[in-house]
Amino acid sequence: MKFSAQEEYGVRCLIRIGKFYDDGVAPTIPQISEAEKLSQHNVAKLLRVMRMGGILESERGHSGGYTLSMPPEELKMSEVLAVLGGRLFDDDFCMNHSGVASICTHTVDCSVRSLWKVIQDAVDGVVGKLTLRDLLGRENDLFSKLNTILQDIDSINQTQN
Repeated sequence: MKFSAQEEYGVRCLIRIGKFYDDGVAPTIPQISEAEKLSQHNVAKLLRVMRMGGILESERGHSGGYTLSMPPEELKMSEVLAVLGGRLFDDDFCMNHSGVASICTHTVDCSVRSLWKVIQDAVDGVVGKLTLRDLLGRENDLFSKLNTILQDIDSINQTQN
């Protein structure tokens, strides 16, 4: 399973914009492009997707650029990933991967569907607790927070079993 380039580069661009949030600076497409070593065309496309998804705001003109539509501590990474690429698994998954038949041959008893659902739930459990502010900090701090989230999820799973 892989995250798409759109998700990877989109998150990178968003982090770049988020770093300027507290200073009130609105970086431009050329500035983001240069800093992230991505083409201006690709950055423009990614920023448009996030603007249309309500994550970013843009301002035209000499002092224009892109800003977050909300504070970084309010912007959940689950929302960002949903705008950039959607979910790994959703209710339409089986209909989209049915093979040549109109419905999947495993519709009644499907271990694959269970696998994808558990993976999606685990991803949701992590990215639903992460904000952009978490990604703006140091890697070690984020790693610690991720470990805490995983421990919390594991505790919940153990009490449910």
